[in-house]
Amino acid sequence: MTDQRTLGSETAIERDVVVVGAGPAGLMAARTLVAAGRTVAVLEARDRVGGRTWSQTVDGAFLELGGQWISPDQTELLALLDELGLQTYQRHREGGSVYLAPDGTRHTYTGSMFPAGVSTIAEMERLIGVLDGLVEQIGVTEPWAHPLARELDTVSFHSWLRQQSADEAACNNIGIFVAGGMLTKPAHAFSALQAVLMAASAGSFSNLVDEDFILDRRVVGGMQSVSEAMAAALGEDVVFLDTPVRTIRWGGPEDTYAEHVPGTPVTVWSDRITVKARDVVVAVPPNLYSRISFEPALPRLQHQMHQHQSLGLVIKVHAVYETPFWRAQGLSGTGFGAHELAQEVYDNTNHGDPRGTLVGFVSDEKADAVLALPAGERQQLILESLSHYLGAEALEPVVYYESDFGSEEWTRGAYAASYDLGGLHRYGAHQSTPVGPIRWACSDLAAEGYQHVDGALRQGRLAAAGILRAGSLAGAAR
Repeated sequence: MTDQRTLGSETAIERDVVVVGAGPAGLMAARTLVAAGRTVAVLEARDRVGGRTWSQTVDGAFLELGGQWISPDQTELLALLDELGLQTYQRHREGGSVYLAPDGTRHTYTGSMFPAGVSTIAEMERLIGVLDGLVEQIGVTEPWAHPLARELDTVSFHSWLRQQSADEAACNNIGIFVAGGMLTKPAHAFSALQAVLMAASAGSFSNLVDEDFILDRRVVGGMQSVSEAMAAALGEDVVFLDTPVRTIRWGGPEDTYAEHVPGTPVTVWSDRITVKARDVVVAVPPNLYSRISFEPALPRLQHQMHQHQSLGLVIKVHAVYETPFWRAQGLSGTGFGAHELAQEVYDNTNHGDPRGTLVGFVSDEKADAVLALPAGERQQLILESLSHYLGAEALEPVVYYESDFGSEEWTRGAYAASYDLGGLHRYGAHQSTPVGPIRWACSDLAAEGYQHVDGALRQGRLAAAGILRAGSLAGAAR
């Protein structure tokens, strides 16, 4: 085999490490490595940095199309914001929230619990307690290693909830926090263990169902500005955009995973440049690993594992109004309805903006249904759903936009990858295991901060630390 390829530059550039992907994970890996004196090339397929964080001005309105919120436990992200000099502000939450009951009736309430009836509320509180107990038992770092792992991973969250309770409304209301709200898959499509991990990544299920905790703050200027600031500090000679990676090759024909020697040359071919290095960090979600050819091929375990991980589907709806009219009605803009098209609605008004912005979410099977409709019909149905929470004024936004990461070539879903039934306990222990000189880093693999920017940053730092540690050991051995 020769190194002659039709892709990339005729002359390879040389770096210590190649990072594939310029989202928060890849940029944090590069930032950590550069700070330690390593040379790095970050190759990004898109024409921008930020991955699943993305801000755009649409018809004069600033919109955060991707991930945006920060919770108080996300210490990695909060520390980086301080380091970068970026400011945050609280999500608006003053006023009453709205709950739409299964029969369509509308209720306003304050506090964290839906006004779902005395017995249903009691069941919801009991189920939250059961899930909090499981989080405490199982933990966040190795849920697959717990004695209950197989039992919980081979039953869907939908079925598990109904094993625990005969109150259908309570099961639906608890289910939306993980299904539509986080994993963006139907509750029958993922396991109870995956739900416990989702809760554990936030510290507890109680935290996960508390929107004032999990959706606490936003970044002034948008979450993408975190990646933009990291990329600017690294410089254009480090971060290369419009550069999809096609092939990663390391070692010779005799090289095996078990016997890989740190420092063995790695060649990365992309559409624009060829890079020779010693280590690689693949910092894209698992559903995109197959877009890269690996030479030698990845081990069988990796091939199988990646086929059991997939992203969910959600439409993030942005509706901008001349004023935040709901505030004058004494409403916070927060709404929940397990049977609604938009199961969640929040006030998403930007810092210092006199206009009002609502954000709503249409997830999984509901998203399937409306995405099959013409755009105008879909918009009408979604705005009608928003109006069920906040009244007829919600029908007339001055700006309307739908974020659909599922249609994007370099994302293909939202918010993050999760396992199908039985996959987490079967493969979770191996999801971050290096393959030869390749390490993996993305929010999809995180413990704390799973599927959030905080988790992506943690994973990027861990991957960089592994490279630095391996380099130190190799140097000591020499």
